[in-house]
Amino acid sequence: MNTFGNIDMPQIYKKISQLSPKAMLRDFLMHKFADIGKNIIKSSFICVDFLPIKWYTLNRGGIMNYRSVKETALRWKTSERSVRNYCAAGRVEGAVLIGKTWSIPENAQKPERSNKSKPAPRTLLDVLREEKRAQMHGGIYHKMQIELTYNSNHMEGSRLTHDQTRYIFETNTVGISEEGVRVDDIIETAAHFRCIDEIIEGAKTQLSEKFIKNLHFILKSGSGDAKKDWFAVGDYKKLPNEVGGRATTLPEDVSAEMKKLLADYNGKERVTLEDIIDFHVCFERIHPFQDGNGRIGRLIMFKECLKHGIVPFIIEDSIKMFYYRGLGEWDREKGYLTDTCLAAQDTFKGYLDYFRIRY
Repeated sequence: MNTFGNIDMPQIYKKISQLSPKAMLRDFLMHKFADIGKNIIKSSFICVDFLPIKWYTLNRGGIMNYRSVKETALRWKTSERSVRNYCAAGRVEGAVLIGKTWSIPENAQKPERSNKSKPAPRTLLDVLREEKRAQMHGGIYHKMQIELTYNSNHMEGSRLTHDQTRYIFETNTVGISEEGVRVDDIIETAAHFRCIDEIIEGAKTQLSEKFIKNLHFILKSGSGDAKKDWFAVGDYKKLPNEVGGRATTLPEDVSAEMKKLLADYNGKERVTLEDIIDFHVCFERIHPFQDGNGRIGRLIMFKECLKHGIVPFIIEDSIKMFYYRGLGEWDREKGYLTDTCLAAQDTFKGYLDYFRIRY
């Protein structure tokens, strides 16, 4: 029989295996064998032949090997102080403190840093940029391009069908149709695709006159309007115009009104959906360009939603009468236009749910 003095060692091992690591030496050796317990404990750290650490803890019938703080620090590629702090905080499973010394299970994993930065969840804007740069078809970027372009252009008189719009985006060619297709519809459809790319890439930039004028330049360049002397491409209107029978800001006052509108809007500490809609109403009443104001205004709303983490929306051609009514009634009743935008936002949330994009 393997004994130490008059102690039955197998019996010691059996009893020790039933104790928790922190209590095993203290409660068993000190209390049960008080007459020699102190010597045994002292010897366990200076004699390799008696009771080394790997003997006194059994892991469900198997031997558990332990490492010192120094060995663990080398293995984890960190400082000894960090290892001690992890143990003291209870973040190392199975670590045992005996006296002032920590013993760490050899298979213990290094805890994750509590202050370790976590990657931010992918936003809609992240996904749109990734899919755009990858020229990916079939995703949310693809769908947004077609839905926003078709509906916004159709509201302004484009005769292209939804399928024709999709075909232009996907193939950069025009599908054959029995009816004639206006060249301007094709040009402005392709241009609108480029405008959407512009708001995706510039979503986080502050809204400015330069940005807005550039959108107009992209939209109207190459169109029939661009050939007219009185039409300013990428610049404010030269002639007075109306919208829905309502007078708009005179050409000589447009620049000042736009500067004031942008200063008020950009001065807000926190932008809400109502702020974006209110900006849109003011923009449409100024009607700064000779043509294309509705499309530019709706592109701006989409951009600002992306910038401020608000679910964007597309005003579909099927609800344009509610949209126009809301614009006209904004001063008296904001609910008309707000409810129309919220309904459109719900539709867009359905797209996000389908493509599994968080919002």
